[in-house]
Formats: sequence, C-alpha cells, structure tokens
Amino acid sequence: MTVAPRAPERNARAQPDAGPALARWEAVAARYPFADRDAVGPVSLALRRGERALLLGPSGCGKSTLLRALTGLSPAGADPALTGRTTLFGRDARARPAACWADTVAFLFQDAEETLCGFTVEDEIAFAPENRALPPARVAALTAGAMARVGLPEAWRRRRVATLSGGEKQLVALAALLAQDAPVAIADEPTANLAPKAAARMSALLLGPDGPAATLVVDHRIGSAVERIDRAVALGPDGRATAEGSPRAVFADAGERLEALGVWTPLASCLHRALGRAGLVLPPPLKVNEILRAVDGLAPAGRARARRVAAGFAPEPPHAARKPAMARLDRVDCAPPFGPVVLRGVTLEIRPGEALGVLGPNGAGKSTLAACLAGLAPLRAGRRHGPPGAVAFQNPEVHFIGGTAREQLLLSGAPAAGVDAALAAWGLADVADRHPFALSQGQKRRLALASITATDRWPLVVLDEPTAGLDARGAAAIGAQVARLAGEGRALAVVTHDMDFALAVCARTIVVTEGGVLAEGPTAALLRDRALLARAGLAAPEAGPLLDWLERR
Repeated sequence: MTVAPRAPERNARAQPDAGPALARWEAVAARYPFADRDAVGPVSLALRRGERALLLGPSGCGKSTLLRALTGLSPAGADPALTGRTTLFGRDARARPAACWADTVAFLFQDAEETLCGFTVEDEIAFAPENRALPPARVAALTAGAMARVGLPEAWRRRRVATLSGGEKQLVALAALLAQDAPVAIADEPTANLAPKAAARMSALLLGPDGPAATLVVDHRIGSAVERIDRAVALGPDGRATAEGSPRAVFADAGERLEALGVWTPLASCLHRALGRAGLVLPPPLKVNEILRAVDGLAPAGRARARRVAAGFAPEPPHAARKPAMARLDRVDCAPPFGPVVLRGVTLEIRPGEALGVLGPNGAGKSTLAACLAGLAPLRAGRRHGPPGAVAFQNPEVHFIGGTAREQLLLSGAPAAGVDAALAAWGLADVADRHPFALSQGQKRRLALASITATDRWPLVVLDEPTAGLDARGAAAIGAQVARLAGEGRALAVVTHDMDFALAVCARTIVVTEGGVLAEGPTAALLRDRALLARAGLAAPEAGPLLDWLERR
C-alpha cells in the first residue's frame, strides 16, 4: 500500500462564529396535502454568522421545501403542514408573516420567475428596498450597487425582464437579492441556468467574504465554489439528514453512499475512492488538481497504478454522426419573439444520430438559435431546410397540460401502451399519478423531456438546459436518453452550461457568442482550448485537468 502525505487544509475565510444561530430549523418536517408521508424531515439545522452552508440531496428529497419552511413560504394553494420550529435571530419565524422577514432573510429561488414580477430590470432590483420604505437615495444606492456587483450593464436598467434569457433573469434575481440587503441569504440552485463565468460571479457574491452574513445554498453541482463552503448537510431520499460536516469530510466519509443515492460528488472524490480501492491511500481532495498533485508525489509504481485507475474516469468520446444533414440553417439572422436580431449570418447543420452541443455565455442567443434550428422561430433573414422539430424549454412547466404525469404523456401523443415504460425510463414511475406542478424541479424537467420524446413525431429535438436542477443520477439518466434517442436516428441539439455533460454526450459542439457561431468542432477539442473558453466566458469541464494529466503521461 502506498501512502502520500496529507496536504494542509486551506480556508482563506475566517471560520463561522460559534455564537447563536441566525437561522435555525428544529426537527422540522413538512407534509403536503393528500400526501401519505412527509416531503422532508424531521431535520435540524443551524446557520451561524459567517457560515456558508451547502444542502445536498437527490432530486425530490425535500430540499426546497425545507428552505421555504424557514419563514413559511410555499407555492400558493400547496401549503404543507409543518411540524417542528424555525427561528430567525432567536425569534419564532412563524410568529410573523413571511413578508415581515424581508429585512432579515432573502430568498433566491431555483426558478427566477418566482422572484421577478415582470417589471423593468431597475424596478425589479429596487422592489424590495422600496417595499421597506427606505429613503429614495438609499434605494438608488442599493440598486446601483447591486447592479455593479453582479456586472449588469447600465443599459439594462430600462429593459423589460420578459426580454431576458433564463440566465440573465437569474442574474437580475441575484441583484435583487443583494439590494434587499438582508443578513441571511437562502439560494436554491442559484447557478443552474448560468454559464460558468456568470456562475463563478454568483458563487463569489453569495459565498465570498463580502457576501451576506450567512448563506445556505442548495446546489447539485457546486463545482469550483466547493472550497468556499464551511459545512455540507446531505439529505437522503426520505428527506432526513444522512451526512454532515466539512465538504472534505462529508465527501471522504460518505461520498460512496451519497453517490449511490444519486447525489453529486466531486470527480476528485470519486477518483480518490477508486484509488483507495486500488491500494493507494491519499489525502481526501476537493479538486482534481489536488489529487493529481498527490499522485505525482508517489513512487513510479504507484503513479503507474494510479494512471490505470484514472484512465477509467476519462469520458468516452460520443459517436460522431456521418449521415447527410437532417436540418440546415443557411446564412440566417435569428431573433427572439418581438426582440432585436441577436445572431447574424449563421450557417449550421445537424445530422440524424447526432447530439450537437450548443455552448455560450448567458444572453448569447443559444436558445434563439436552437428554436430557429427546430423551425419554431421565424427567421429575419436566410433559409431553413428540413423537418420541424420540438423544443424542451428551460422552464419545464410551460409544457404541462395534464392533471397527472401519466396524463401529460398521453396528451403529448404517447401511445397508451407505452406510457408506463416511458415514465419508468425517465425515473418517474413513482410519481405517475401526481400532478406535474407538485413534482420537484428535477422531476418536472424529466417529465417535460419524456412528454416530447415518448412519441416518434419529432425527428429533431432541442433540449434547452436539460440537466439544470438535476442531481447526478438524473443528469446521467438524461445522458443515457440522449444516447438512446441519437441511436434511434434522431437529431438532438443540446443547449447546456454543463461542460462535463456536453463532453460526455456531444461529439460535435458549437460555441455561440459575439453575434454568431464563434467556433465549431469536436467537443473535446473545443473544451480544451483555453483561449476560446476565456473569450466565450466558459470554463473547462471538471474532467479537463484529468484529461490533460493523462495526455502528458
């Protein structure tokens, strides 16, 4: 057995206070109307001043419900019965209406539409301080400061929120949270719809030293921000806590169990466990580079053994389609409905049996281009050739017309004999008789995808952010479904901010920015082009350092 020395733990930020909790959940459980079991809990959790905490768990385990239980926020008409006690700054949180805590706790919801009211960007950001009756000068200062911190251009002040992309709306929601100037921030999947550069800014503002006094984040893929987290709490499928501690300790001690539950765990932790099974005992890492440095310090025999293990974690290149194009855009100009042209002179084709990755920063026009490729958006110039396609939109709720998940598939054209199999294929068999709006965000996304792909009506399918809000198991299931659909001869355009997902499922990728298609080529090559990634506001996949390391050896 080869043992490497333990690296010192790094934490650039001061440790959280040991004093009283700013927010506390005491044996909290929640049960929705007509449910036969609790959606979450009982769970006890405390959030202290200076703390940045991460709440993990598989899709549908009740994470969002637990967050909302703090002040009694819940979707209209679906108030769960709550047991246990929640406190804010030592006071019973339910002794006052949720709105009365607006100066104390700020929420950033997974769906930005829940935060935004449909005003202009400036109105949205100023809304919370105005409702607190702050002086106009103070409202103006908070609004300007929040816009500057998030990086929103001054020209956005008068833009209607309805004209923004999903990721841009999330950035406006973040600015609104910062302008609220509350000491406690609760963020539910804040980076799900953000490109890597914007996600890094989001994490820095919420989790950095200049952020709120205390922050609790739910995120399936905390990625580069994991080092900013002080404490991680993982919930199991039953909605109860199954692990708690520093991220390094949780992923080292409970990582295998969490992975089996479908919870996202860092690639470095997965590699660490595999190396341990091979007899290589290394310090528990959080980042891939961290464990690779430890491997480089091993004796030659240990390094050779580690390389064989690490090679198993390199994504297999997806199959590249070689058939004639199914659909083609010929020198087209693309624009969102009622909006200006955002892409000019684009020529692009997609082939049967292909999953084409569509990457780019927020607001670059990726969704607009994908809608044009599917024939759902009128072109301002140029021509489209090929059959019509379907789009699985970023917001899955726009698809729902059925009263249950099963009815949703039937109304989408799925044959009755195949509905149960389709639900099972997408991991929805257990919620077949639940209303689509009663599902978790991850389950809603899978149902929307199932309703489009359960029929062979659409040879061309656009998946717009298919993994946003999904846990590791859900994302892997989406990847398997993409491969299956491509194997059946369908053409798929995958709009995503998940670089590792694109690397795993898309043989060919385009990068959309600067008013057009900046680059096109094999996904692995594009995602290792550092100059291209920097120019487009993207980031290397989590597996990138591992691929580079394997290539050097």
